[in-house]
Amino acid sequence: MARFVFITGGVVSSLGKGLTSAALGALLQARGYSVRLRKLDPYLNVDPGTMSPFEHGEVFVTDDGAETDLDLGHYERFTGVAARKTDSISSGRVYQNVLDKERRGDYLGKTIQVIPHVTNEIKDFIRIDEDDVDFMLCEIGGTVGDIEALPFFEAIRQFSQDKPRGECIFMHLTLIPYLAASGELKTKPTQHSVKELRAIGIAPDVLVCRAEHPIPEGERDKIALFCNVRKEAVIPAYDLASIYEAPLAFHGVGLDQAVLDAFQIAPAPRPDLRVWRDVFDRIENPEGEVRVAVVGKYTQLDDAYKSIREALTHGGIANRVKVRAEWLDAEVFATSDAASKLDGYHAILVPGGFGERGTEGKMKAAQFARERKIPYLGICLGMQMAVIEAARNLCGINNAGSEEFDTEKGEKRFDHIVYHMKEWTEGNRTIKRTADDDKGGTMRLGAYDATLKAGSQVEEIYGTPTISERHRHRYEVDISYKQQLEQCGLTFSGLSPDGKLPEIVEIDDHPWFIGVQFHPELKSKPFDAHPLFEGFVKAAVAQSRLV
Repeated sequence: MARFVFITGGVVSSLGKGLTSAALGALLQARGYSVRLRKLDPYLNVDPGTMSPFEHGEVFVTDDGAETDLDLGHYERFTGVAARKTDSISSGRVYQNVLDKERRGDYLGKTIQVIPHVTNEIKDFIRIDEDDVDFMLCEIGGTVGDIEALPFFEAIRQFSQDKPRGECIFMHLTLIPYLAASGELKTKPTQHSVKELRAIGIAPDVLVCRAEHPIPEGERDKIALFCNVRKEAVIPAYDLASIYEAPLAFHGVGLDQAVLDAFQIAPAPRPDLRVWRDVFDRIENPEGEVRVAVVGKYTQLDDAYKSIREALTHGGIANRVKVRAEWLDAEVFATSDAASKLDGYHAILVPGGFGERGTEGKMKAAQFARERKIPYLGICLGMQMAVIEAARNLCGINNAGSEEFDTEKGEKRFDHIVYHMKEWTEGNRTIKRTADDDKGGTMRLGAYDATLKAGSQVEEIYGTPTISERHRHRYEVDISYKQQLEQCGLTFSGLSPDGKLPEIVEIDDHPWFIGVQFHPELKSKPFDAHPLFEGFVKAAVAQSRLV
């Protein structure tokens, strides 16, 4: 039977609940416990799959095909526990489930209300697989006081009452602002946040207080007194040079011990933090630096490519170098010479995206990397651009393009559709897509297997003939162009098991040029870098020695 930790936030958003939850999960693992982390989001979207990257950041995809909040990426990167569909839910999904049940008559004609029907649906979600782990960490999105979050707060309050005493605790994150004019840290916002939480029936057991300056002992005493929390459970959280310092930093200030004390677990197992000490040492003491240009569409928002940012860091950790990733807007290349922007970089990465904007610039980046023999990694749309660029400039397939952009401006534009929607096999089913389907319905989502070509570069990188990787895309390479493209030097080194869907391409006479249809960044971790990112950074290191 799991013990439950419910993580809430107050005062302001973006305090780092996801990172704190992930770090706590890692610390509990270091003490020998099994954990699972979940995210309960108050927004009314069914999932973030159709939300703009500028609105919500990246969409994190699980093996079983769920489009989820980016915090699940934090959970996986820190704990190594693969997230599932059952680890993420939104208000939209909750209400959809309740209304579906009402339409089916499951409620036997009762009046449907937030209490108990919506709150029961949330509690049922929290209970899923509760017997599988020692600790279930559930993060509630938003902040206390948000009207849309009230059903979730009520649900976890009820849930804690349903469980035997001692099986649930509440951890609340707040902000301790610093007033420069008076030189003081102010605790009143935290007091008000806890007061509001207690007003809805939830009393926090642990307080995590974000602050830009050290919190004096007197202020911790004050917070403990007015918030009715033990002083040892008032945990300071300061800004860190790297998020991967978080497990060590939180252990240093007693977060994991405060949680175990709240559960009255004594004596607690001693933590083994060697993995995190090694990760931090590699970050703090790099033996070199490489510059990587990331040519993308959503470069204005840090969170839009969150997993790619972290995967590049992981590749640097594995090679013991610092990766200086520089984010370049793909649209700039459409009207300028790529060489003037890309000279001096040791590697080029073109990430995924949707829509035509910036695609010509991405193709120029792929062409520059191919012609200049600079390491290149194309992910999803980045592979699409590399294939179309090779079709046009290596094979002379004039006016090659993608079905995605063919009629975007109201008329047919391409003579050769190299990328288009295709059907694929999922278990015993054949999945067919059309452009008129719901946006989520046209996706190939989740983990799919691929077979690697014997003797190829990717087989050497992975060290295995078959792989499983996560997908999130609509369009596939037309396999009928395979022979023509391979004759021009673009090898199809990874295919779906039935041989119908190209998954990986590479260029034969290039030191490191690989395009992948899937998203390898989603499976990378600081203590276990994804093979492609480890190899990509290794190639960048080799390139840096040639410059």
